[in-house]
Amino acid sequence: MSVLKNRYLSAAVLDDLALKMVFVAGPRQIGKTTLAKDIIGGHFKETAYFNWDNRQERRRLMSGQWPAAAQLVILDEIHKFKGWKRFLKGQYDALKDRHRFLVTGSARLDIYRKGGDSLQGRYHLYRLHPFSLAELLGRKGRLEPLQEVPIESAAGAGGGLEALDKYGGFPEPFLAQNERTLRHWHNERNERLFREDIQDVEVVRDLGRMKLLGDMLPEKVGALLSVNAIREDLEVSHRAVSRWLDILESFYYHFRVYPYSRPTFRSLKKVPKLYLWDWSELSDEAARFENLVASHLLKLLQWLQDREGYKAGLHFLRDDAKREVDFLVTADEKPWFAVEVKTQDQEVSSNLRYFQEKLKIPYAYQVLKRSGIDTLNKGVRVVSADKFLAALL
Repeated sequence: MSVLKNRYLSAAVLDDLALKMVFVAGPRQIGKTTLAKDIIGGHFKETAYFNWDNRQERRRLMSGQWPAAAQLVILDEIHKFKGWKRFLKGQYDALKDRHRFLVTGSARLDIYRKGGDSLQGRYHLYRLHPFSLAELLGRKGRLEPLQEVPIESAAGAGGGLEALDKYGGFPEPFLAQNERTLRHWHNERNERLFREDIQDVEVVRDLGRMKLLGDMLPEKVGALLSVNAIREDLEVSHRAVSRWLDILESFYYHFRVYPYSRPTFRSLKKVPKLYLWDWSELSDEAARFENLVASHLLKLLQWLQDREGYKAGLHFLRDDAKREVDFLVTADEKPWFAVEVKTQDQEVSSNLRYFQEKLKIPYAYQVLKRSGIDTLNKGVRVVSADKFLAALL
């Protein structure tokens, strides 16, 4: 499929490699290595690839035996080495005039959020997401922050959305589009996540209960996440559950969306909702569809953050009266657009209308799984998901 030959990050990564190191982070089997070797590497005459999981390549990497002719050096999963930041800083400072460095990994690459970053100013981070509808359709995003979403008809959007909803956006199961392959892929991916990836970089004393937590999380999607309730179910401490959730999030198993709150708007306590990077794990149709929309929004916002440098955020809305709207997208800390997700109901949500007026949200969308819908009702656009999502990224 041609979509594999031109991922949405390809051009941006190539641009930034001319200036500094580039890090590409994302979940296991999202296509980081494919992007690095087949797409980015194809633009350089000579490349050198080192995978930390390969013993021989690891030895060569640690000895600094870079091929002299290599224009691009690709380092895969190097975050599993405890001193990787210090090592990489030394290599980059000594060799940046000779080599370009591309680093890929499934965790711990987004270190810019932490203080004392020894690599500050030497790299640019991109987070690679699953396929989205716009990417499958080859549509170039024209979305500008704080502007209306440019919704229009898109050929093939309906079929693409149906496939994404069923098989998820990870390359292997999506391209196979086979239910047996999907089941095997789920089992193998999750087993390797807990038994290999996490164990390589984290000390988890009760891996069995942490795995039980992973089994529980699909049932928590879209609902307020109560750490205390999970703690009681697992019979462990609050601290343990919180740490395990942080670890799983750092490995891109799930992401959390927090309520929007400002001094002028009283929200509930900072209790998040949780969504999976692989929504195809969900059996409930409504939860899976809400997760799919959340993932599309997150992909857009992290692109605006990573590539364009905007302060973009994803929240949900809920007040003391328990009125709720699924998502609020912000740009430069200002409300941009709100999204209420429905599978069938075309009647405009009263909560969506209330929050749009209360918070002066410029644009509001009620996104339906049903196709063929696009109406404007007193400032709220009720629109089919295939048209709405095709206008994102």
